[in-house]
Amino acid sequence: MKALHTIMIALGMFCFLSHVAFAEELLRIGHFPNITHVQGLVAHHLSRTGHGWFEERLGKDIKIEWYVYNAGPSAIEAILARSLDLTYVGPNPALNAYGKSGGEEIRILAGAATGGAALVVQPDSKLTHPADFRGKTIATPQLGNTQDIACRAWLASGGLKITQIGGDARIVPTPNPDQIALFQQRKLDAVWTVEPWVSRLEREAGGKVVLEQSKESVTVLVSGTKFVTAKSELARKFVQAHRELTAWILAHPDEARHMVRQELAAETQANVSVELIAQAWKRIILSPEVAVEEFQSFAQSAQRAGFMRSIPDLSRLIERLP
Repeated sequence: MKALHTIMIALGMFCFLSHVAFAEELLRIGHFPNITHVQGLVAHHLSRTGHGWFEERLGKDIKIEWYVYNAGPSAIEAILARSLDLTYVGPNPALNAYGKSGGEEIRILAGAATGGAALVVQPDSKLTHPADFRGKTIATPQLGNTQDIACRAWLASGGLKITQIGGDARIVPTPNPDQIALFQQRKLDAVWTVEPWVSRLEREAGGKVVLEQSKESVTVLVSGTKFVTAKSELARKFVQAHRELTAWILAHPDEARHMVRQELAAETQANVSVELIAQAWKRIILSPEVAVEEFQSFAQSAQRAGFMRSIPDLSRLIERLP
């Protein structure tokens, strides 16, 4: 009996050690339900349907969990809290966190998308220049997100005094899904947002685009510094898979648009038309490339908008993985 007991203990230890040896490593990734997050939407859809893009390229011992956020500051908070490993996010929230941490906490690993953001006004509006918006109400997705800072900096460049709680124009951080109803009720004079919400404002509320950000990065791939340092090989493989996914989407736009439509429906519980996807798609350019020079410009906008006292040293912001 004693021998049998010893064998059972040994067998139990073997099973335990085998389980530990082959335990899955969890990788947590964030993105937004926006068409400007094409790579995140396509990859999330593939994970959801059992054909995971990243899973197939990172190895069977990697399990991926996806998290959906409304806007950048919330996703960056999750990175800083170590509850996310990587996220697709707008440039400014990443830059703000980098600056506040003295360059210690945040790294940009790759570009994702350019364009897809715009300022939309009421159909009968005569608003075109910053000075025209004196006394007007403008919605942005979230305080401190990329469009919020772009809006504040643009108004300030036209001579308006803009503060986080008021000033010459009233900027109201409003979740994207709530913007359309408020715009239709004419409680908003304008909205500065991203696709598909720009096209929805045009199609459903007759909105007019008066300023389009067609050449600026709207989405980048970001991680925390500790993740890159502790798991550099996994980070490198992920970035390579992200580059491959971007190339695949560019080569298969029809199939990618279909996946984006399905994933948006799953995440927002709303029907997204083929026509809406096609209209929004035209405003977006996908590219994994990213340049520090562009972030100098983003930093200047953040400073003008009052989110940065001084422009930090950006030499460590972009992580070039081999």
